Amino acid sequence: MRIATFNINGVKARIGTLGDWLDDAKPDVALLQEIKSVDEAFPRELFEDRGYTVETHGQKGFNGVAILSKLPLEDISRGLPGDDSDEQARWIEATVMGDTQPVRVCGLYLPNGNPVPGPKYDYKLAWMARLHAHAQGLLESEMPVVMAGDYNIIPQDADAARPEVWQEDALARPESRSAFRRLLNLGFTEAFRARNQAPGMYSFWDYQAGAWNRNDGIRIDHHLLSPEAADLLQDCWIEKEVRGREKPSDHVPVWVDLAA
Repeated sequence: MRIATFNINGVKARIGTLGDWLDDAKPDVALLQEIKSVDEAFPRELFEDRGYTVETHGQKGFNGVAILSKLPLEDISRGLPGDDSDEQARWIEATVMGDTQPVRVCGLYLPNGNPVPGPKYDYKLAWMARLHAHAQGLLESEMPVVMAGDYNIIPQDADAARPEVWQEDALARPESRSAFRRLLNLGFTEAFRARNQAPGMYSFWDYQAGAWNRNDGIRIDHHLLSPEAADLLQDCWIEKEVRGREKPSDHVPVWVDLAA
């Protein structure tokens, strides 16, 4: 089961880019973030014509997440539990029926949190606390769980080309990194670092100041695997070359390959 997470930075702006990528890469499951579309306006046919089941949790102009799957989906859930007043579309999960076993797949778009300090950063940390609580429940299911998406977290200095410029940013603040480590300490495996310790590996490059050409990037798109999913991990990689295509997102796909 090949699962890709991809912050597409607007489905309408990225129709051609996304369609070409699906044709070339053929993920079994694609978790999309920042679709920036309400559910009713999401271009489902583009994906259904390619054989994908489409599930969305959208929001007008902002945020929004989606699951595209060539494998059967069951038990779809939208919205991160823990705050009924939260109207931001940042979480979707479903059980993907693999060839050999089911996998619970969660697509997330974690809040950016800037500026720091302020209400946006408070919301980020509160969202991460809710994520921690929900992740504990997912672990109790004792089934393979993949929590993947744009975490808006630079886990370590090695995950930024210029870590010094991010020190006071919400993506790298000590409180943000500590909340991310608490997720790992529950028993989750960060798939990419389990397979690759090389420096200079990034998943996001800003559109400004020639960041892509200088490889001035950061790694903020992650797959976190429950112990049962980590046992199935065959590989994890970043599809960097997608950033160099026409009308790219500022993120690129990050993949896991599971024996499921």
